[in-house]
Amino acid sequence: MQELGARRRESTGEPAGALVLLHGRGADEHDLFPLLDLLDPARRLLGVTPGGPLHLPPGGKHWYTLGGIPTPDAETFHATAPLLAAFLDALPMPMDRVVLGGFSQGAVMSYAMSLGPGRPRPAGLVAMSGFLPRVEGWPLEPERLAGVPVGIAHGTLDPVIGVDYGREAAETLSAAGVDVLRLESAVPHMVDPAWIDPLRRLVAEAVP
Repeated sequence: MQELGARRRESTGEPAGALVLLHGRGADEHDLFPLLDLLDPARRLLGVTPGGPLHLPPGGKHWYTLGGIPTPDAETFHATAPLLAAFLDALPMPMDRVVLGGFSQGAVMSYAMSLGPGRPRPAGLVAMSGFLPRVEGWPLEPERLAGVPVGIAHGTLDPVIGVDYGREAAETLSAAGVDVLRLESAVPHMVDPAWIDPLRRLVAEAVP
């Protein structure tokens, strides 16, 4: 089985857990690496930013081929999901000590890994500018995240993945009994610096 390449940021001492961030379409494992120090400035956690396995136009790395929103291409999604699951399962700590997050396609894959069939619950979930994926053969179980802190952040001016998809995800999880931190701001498809402080607190609380 193909292995995903990744960057690692070591913790200052024995890691309390891990923070794994998944990049968006056309980026790579370097893209969200600076966020590790912003979301975990004390370096309590092992930081990991894997790169997607697909190389597609217009460049960079991808987690799946676009099939529409909110419907990733099923063939490439089903090829990638086991690779990412194996990567997460090989981390040096169990998933209940891992905060999983991502931006855009990375947020979609974070949802898939947290809510998908047979997946262990993470310690926390951070989804920025993404959507709940609708893929045949990959049912989502939102109620599985009850008791897990979840942060959903989205720009209200996002022209790539509209804010309604972030709102739908937040409402779906809230209806399933999940405690959701909802963050919105008037920005396009990007990580707003205003999200950092509340998400940093969520990460700290997720892995005590």
